[in-house]
Amino acid sequence: MGTRRDDEGGGDDEAEGELAGLEPGDEDGDDEPAPKGTRYITPAGLEVLRAELKRLLTIERPKVTAEVSAAAALGDRSENAEYLYGKKRLREIDRRLRFLQKRVESLTVIAPGDQKETDRVFFGATVTLQNEEDDTMATYTLVGPDETDLRAGRISVDSPVARALIGKRRGDSVTVARPRGDADFTILSIRYG
Repeated sequence: MGTRRDDEGGGDDEAEGELAGLEPGDEDGDDEPAPKGTRYITPAGLEVLRAELKRLLTIERPKVTAEVSAAAALGDRSENAEYLYGKKRLREIDRRLRFLQKRVESLTVIAPGDQKETDRVFFGATVTLQNEEDDTMATYTLVGPDETDLRAGRISVDSPVARALIGKRRGDSVTVARPRGDADFTILSIRYG
């Protein structure tokens, strides 16, 4: 005896329920966990999240809903792979939409260009570092956890490197604890905006 899941077939009103739109508190409850730590984001990062939210609401969800509806019209839903996959994809989209809606509401937008104390490292700073061991240089921008992209040089303000840099000035040395051992860096430049 188990509970019936939506993807196991069901009555004719099932597809209509999916077409009705997003219901707050859907019973699957598998929302994505929010990134831990700081709830700060740059204006550019917020726009990326809003663009994804808009794309999912206006393009992806209506497209998948139409596909599910068309697949449901084909008959036996319990053995209809297109229908089952569409339902699964729709749940994934709805879960991401709920996450994004909650996340966007909870974030604090901080514009790096508005920083008053530009001689110290804070959220939004772009910092160039020199590794004291091998003289290699790296440049990182400290951003919120929702917008990190190491390839683009954007690291979370909550990362070990960023935490070591917060509040420091140009010329300061910092030690970063890494899995392969501590590393010492010198701050070469700090810029905002």
